[in-house]
This record gives sequence, C-alpha cells and structure tokens, in this order.
Amino acid sequence: MGVWQSYRLRVRRRARLVRAIRKRRELRSIVDRTNQIKPNDLLVFSTQRNEQIRLPYFLEYYREKGAGHFFFVDNDSTDGSLEYLSEQPDVSVWHTRHSYKKSRFGVDWLNWLQLRYAHNHWCLVVDPDEFFIYPFCDTRPITALTDWLDASSIKSFSAMLLDMYPRGPITEQPYRAGQDPLEIACWFDAGNYTMSKNPDYGNLWIQGGPRSRVFFPDNPELAPALNKVPLVKWNRRYTYVSSTHMLLPRGLNQVYDEWGGEKASGLLLHTKFIDTFTAKAEEELERKQHYAASVEYLAYAKRLRDNPELWCKWSEKYINWRQLEILGLMSKGNWA
Repeated sequence: MGVWQSYRLRVRRRARLVRAIRKRRELRSIVDRTNQIKPNDLLVFSTQRNEQIRLPYFLEYYREKGAGHFFFVDNDSTDGSLEYLSEQPDVSVWHTRHSYKKSRFGVDWLNWLQLRYAHNHWCLVVDPDEFFIYPFCDTRPITALTDWLDASSIKSFSAMLLDMYPRGPITEQPYRAGQDPLEIACWFDAGNYTMSKNPDYGNLWIQGGPRSRVFFPDNPELAPALNKVPLVKWNRRYTYVSSTHMLLPRGLNQVYDEWGGEKASGLLLHTKFIDTFTAKAEEELERKQHYAASVEYLAYAKRLRDNPELWCKWSEKYINWRQLEILGLMSKGNWA
C-alpha cells in the first residue's frame, strides 16, 4: 500500500471516529450497567428493532458462550423489546428514534459505544438473528478462543455469514420466543459462493448462498455481502466502516493467508429466514432505512409474496462446526 493510500485511509478512519462522536447525541441511555464490566469481559454489541421474539434465545446463547456484558441500541421498537432488554441484569441499552440509514445502518452508534466502553476488550458485533460459531465451540467458550488469539497476537477474527433456512416454505413452521431458530432453519448452501478482494480495504468480498440463488438470480452482484469480521480486540482508534464487513485500520481486515496457508475462522449462522421474516421484510421495505434504496428488501418482498422454498437438492443439513470445516467454510487453523 502506497503512502498516499495509507494517508487517505488514516483520514477516513479519523472522520469515521469524529462522526461517531457526533452521533452519540442521537442515543438516550435507558439502562447503564457498564459499571459491572470486568477487565477481561467479552462484550457483545447489537442494534435491534422489534426483535423481542428473538431476544430470549439470543441472550441465552451468548451467555452460555461466555459473554460478559451486552450493549444494545434500540431503534424505536414498538413490540416490548426495549422494556425486555431493560430488565436484563447484564444488559446496557440505549434508545434512539433517529434514522438507521443516516447512522450508516447503525454503525455510527455502535462505533461510539465501542469507542466509549470497549477499549482493550474483545468485542463481538452481531445482529439478533446471527449466531457465532468457531472451532471447538461445542466444548470451549468464546473466551478460550480470544485467549488463544491474544497469545498469538491476533487482533481480529473473521466469520462468514452462512444463511440458514428450513426445508419447505418459510412460513410453514411457526417460531416461538426462546426457541433455538436452528431447530427450524437448519439447512444451508455448502457451495455457490464467489470471492474477490477489495483493493482499498484489503478485505475479502464474498457473495452467494440462497439469497443470491433465490432473490438475486439475475443480478448476483447485487446480493448481500457475506464476509464479516465480527470479533475484534477493540482499541479506541478502531472503527467499522460498513457493518462488520470491514474495519480501519486496514490491517484488521487481513483475516486470511495470502500465501496459501489457512487462518482460523468461524461462521455466523444467519437465521433470518423463519416465519417472522415476511412481516419483517414488509416493515423494513416501508421504512426504507436499508442500503442502496432498500434494493435487498425490495427483492425479498417481491419474492416472499410467492412463499418460496429456499431448500434445494444441493442443500446440506447442519450438524456441527466440524462438518462446516470439512466443507471448507471455516477452519481451526493452527488452534489445537
């Protein structure tokens, strides 16, 4: 990377930090329990709107995986989720009525909270429908992974988004609060992915899976990005640029080995496609608060009216992380 490009990215990073500091005025603290945070706690950050039905299992899952404290930004929910989160003993929650789109889809809000509270902590940034899996996740907490990353002087860890879906129409099996969504959405595409490298930020850009196959069959280049770097040993100088797809400084995006080796990686099991999604897609389309004039939700709403089936004859049923490693979707690298 040349001197000019390095300077340009440094200016861009500082601008993002200044923007996050300004955007703090849009957040109103509802419950602040950050005085409970211990020096080695794993912190989980999330933005949510009307996800009350998902929150009980989301919190249970990450508590079992070793989360020490949760940070939520509630974007003006109307389903009781703000009240539910406020009652949780390990949750700090902020509320905002401001535009999700104008906050760069929540990135500014979470960048501020990480700047303010997360310095020198391992942080996991996930949505309420994303479940982080990693090597040995069936026997080891996330803090075992972060201990190894610390010992290896690794500051960021990648996890591709893996869309999960049911066999049969999405609306066929009703989801209940507290249920593991993988009991319903337990299938995935084992292949059908494309990859390229972003020349500016150095991160991999991955697309494909059922969203490309079903919702963007004629324009796969418009399908959502699946590459993410959700787990980072945070420093107040860091900033996410676009969701958790990429960060600055640029080196945090180097989560792969350019020389043919294999770095450890995980996956985010994405459980969007259950029966709650149809109403959610219509709501988000009406709000028009998503990327690229909500082109993603336009595609969802149009296709969902036909009650499509995402399952196909090449679909694989999820078993465990070892299956996903064998398929080449994640790797334990040299973590033994």
